[in-house]
Amino acid sequence: MITTPIAGAVFRGPRLPLRAEELLLDEPAAGEVRVRMVASGVCHSDLHVVDGEWERPGGLVLGHEGAGIIEALGEGVDVRANGLAAGSAPGWRVGDLVVLAWTAPCSACAACLRAEPWLCVTPRGGGHRLAPDLVRLHRPDGSPVGVYSGVGTHATGQVVDAAAAIPVDPRTPHDVAALIGCAATTGVGAVRSTAGVRAGETVVVIGMGGVGLAALMAAVAAGASVIAVDREEAKLEQATALGADLAIRPGPSLAADVRRATDGGADHAFECIGLVETSEAAVDLVRPGGTVTLVGMTPQGQRTGIDVYRFVEDGKRLLGSNYGSAVPARDFPAIAADVVSGRLPLGRLVTERIGLADLDGALDAMRRRDGARRVIVF
Repeated sequence: MITTPIAGAVFRGPRLPLRAEELLLDEPAAGEVRVRMVASGVCHSDLHVVDGEWERPGGLVLGHEGAGIIEALGEGVDVRANGLAAGSAPGWRVGDLVVLAWTAPCSACAACLRAEPWLCVTPRGGGHRLAPDLVRLHRPDGSPVGVYSGVGTHATGQVVDAAAAIPVDPRTPHDVAALIGCAATTGVGAVRSTAGVRAGETVVVIGMGGVGLAALMAAVAAGASVIAVDREEAKLEQATALGADLAIRPGPSLAADVRRATDGGADHAFECIGLVETSEAAVDLVRPGGTVTLVGMTPQGQRTGIDVYRFVEDGKRLLGSNYGSAVPARDFPAIAADVVSGRLPLGRLVTERIGLADLDGALDAMRRRDGARRVIVF
């Protein structure tokens, strides 16, 4: 069997430092592609795993937000249609710049048949590619290594299902293309696809990390008036520079401040941190009939509460936004096109470009809430 040597950051267990290892990557099987990774974002979902807040098995290459260049096609890939209906899009080619999607819809489960691929229960390459027939990555001694969410982007190369590799405009900067794989799509999609924000509406975005800033940019691009909420002055300054009409710190008067600024409450509130207290607070920031969209992910098992009487009386809506309700084959190219045109300045999300050896430091920076997104550039 032909193998390609790569380097990858392997998760060994909760609260253990990540360790870059030399690994061997198999050639793609039928329906798969091999990519040379060019960039990978460091996401809070990675931190949840490393800190033990989400249960995941050891022996995985971490990372789920990345972009790469196709180097090899498995059997049949060149005649498939990028995860959409046959004939609706061109096939994959060696040399394509692709954004990797951490869920590759199976097109057959109930969610996929409802046109909700972000909820697919049997994604291609699922189970972190630990099933024997899906393993494409090994240590030199032959022991298998899994890949987080089927893509394992914290590595110099990877084999993924073709449905997870979405070609985008080659003019898209590589570090930004990586962010389209998770943060950008999660934030932009929450505004565009989950909540359907319209021009002239008022929007509150809580949390000015990578996802929150992406949501802010999408709301500004939609013609909405935006209030940014964060504890950090530097993050609020960045939000203002990106088009927020008002930037405020959370506190006891937050709801009153928002109601005063919006004449009774915003049309939309987006919680983009993943905290119980801010999820609860978001409900009080929208007007009667307004919509609260929860985007941030808490540690597993945490629950929130609302005043049910008041919530029903006010006719508010509460939505959960998984992956920005994204159809990757449709939305990744569209977001990339908006980047290239200048409509979405997603390059402003990149706080620092780092190497694979700097990954633990990037996770520490995230724990400190320092910056928006750090991106590994290979």
